[in-house]
Amino acid sequence: MTLHNKFIDWVKAGLLGLVIVLLFRDALANLWGKWGADDFTYGYFILPIAMYLIWERRFDLRAIPSSPSWVGILPIGAGMAFYWLGELGGEYTTLFLSLWLVVIGLCWMHLGWWKLKVIGFPLAFLLVMFPPPHLIYSNISLRLKLISSHVGVWILQVLGMTAYREGNIIDLGFTQLQVVDACSGLRYLFPLVALGFLLVYSWRASFWKKAFIVLSAVPVTIFTNSIRIASVGVLYRYFGQRVAEGFFHGYSGWLIFMTGLGLLLVEMWALSRIFPEKGTLSGRRETIDELLNLSSSEGDFGGGSGGLFRPPQSVAAVILLGVTLLVSRTVDFREKVPLNQSLSGFPLSVGEWTGVRTAMEQRFLDVLKLSDYAIVDYRDPQGRTVNLYVAYNESQRKGESSHSPDSCLPGSGWVFEDSGTVVLPAQAGTREPMRISRAVIRKDGERQLTYYWFPQRGRVLTNMFELKAYAFWDALTRRRTDGALVRLITPVYAGERSRDAEARLQEFTRQIVPVLDTFLPGAG
Repeated sequence: MTLHNKFIDWVKAGLLGLVIVLLFRDALANLWGKWGADDFTYGYFILPIAMYLIWERRFDLRAIPSSPSWVGILPIGAGMAFYWLGELGGEYTTLFLSLWLVVIGLCWMHLGWWKLKVIGFPLAFLLVMFPPPHLIYSNISLRLKLISSHVGVWILQVLGMTAYREGNIIDLGFTQLQVVDACSGLRYLFPLVALGFLLVYSWRASFWKKAFIVLSAVPVTIFTNSIRIASVGVLYRYFGQRVAEGFFHGYSGWLIFMTGLGLLLVEMWALSRIFPEKGTLSGRRETIDELLNLSSSEGDFGGGSGGLFRPPQSVAAVILLGVTLLVSRTVDFREKVPLNQSLSGFPLSVGEWTGVRTAMEQRFLDVLKLSDYAIVDYRDPQGRTVNLYVAYNESQRKGESSHSPDSCLPGSGWVFEDSGTVVLPAQAGTREPMRISRAVIRKDGERQLTYYWFPQRGRVLTNMFELKAYAFWDALTRRRTDGALVRLITPVYAGERSRDAEARLQEFTRQIVPVLDTFLPGAG
């Protein structure tokens, strides 16, 4: 390859890189911010590791001629579909997936299938750097906390200590320990899974062994994290609160992670000894002759074309991504739709219910980025209470959309005992029957019943998947993404039957819905 051709290839690569950075600017900024959180700091290392793995196979890549292919337009097209779904639906996860598909498509278009196959694992490994959606993350965190707490209590009881568990609270008799999000084990699970993939990448073993090692990262994380929780319970009697915070807490986390890594290595050793490989190893890397029986080539970026506008795949990729960038930056698919009237004027008297308005802390407002909200504690003549929370966004964008209670409340320690949907029958003069979400939640021995739903441009939605899909569709067809979250909570009082709390909340809902309709914009 001549110096001129190399320069042209670098110009094309730089142009494509610039368009990608501009197109996914918000997603990349969000990703960088998430890596700053304790649970996802491993994300900083994924890209350098993937680049090293590609560099490690540089000689293999040079031995295979580039064969530009139009097939790469398929993953790029899928990436663009995910881009608009994420951009208009207000979801970063689909934008992350879009970015990955675009990278795969560009590599396929310019390098061809055989080179893509050589670097397939490093490119697939990039998926590990994307944090899961908040709904999935919070549910995994909750379940890990409960399982780790349960196993931790069992270990303490085996050691002869008195220990009982209620939710994520461990009662040791002389003190209580709360298993918070930081102790869920998530900050060990994701990096341990990533390390599991790296360990099996160069391990010459059958596929089932490799899959076993990667999947075993989950029980290994739970087991080691349970040991950590149990160790805090044992040492708390002697050292007090210091063992649950500060240096000991951080050091024990590092020690537990290294223990988990050691267990994965022990598993690999045991599988190799108990089930030795026989004959051809299915897990070995392909040699170049097996990939393609071709003579050595320089393996240039554009297939040896030597022109700025050749191969045509480069031009097509730049045009497709450039047009998407232009449309996304010039066309506003979200008109801001204000409320019919401010929620600050939400009535404090509804039927026999009288309310007291409360304010949300600024730190929560900074995160939620609401256009308006109302929090009112209503009380009936018998002293029974219902908490009303209404949150409204004039335009739901990435990071500025409704948050589901089933992802937010578990983060505050509430455990969902029973969740589903319930249909409220229509009444004279009111809307048609309305399906809403329902859940019984528990925390520290307290039980509450909650209803919640999402009034969205004339629709009543009950889950985040509907929310994202209709936000995407309405942005395209109606240029509207405004919407609200309505959440009602009432306690299940001591000595009270659950059906009494249910009847109270249903009656309050029937009274409050017509009032809400006067504030929230409809379908027009």
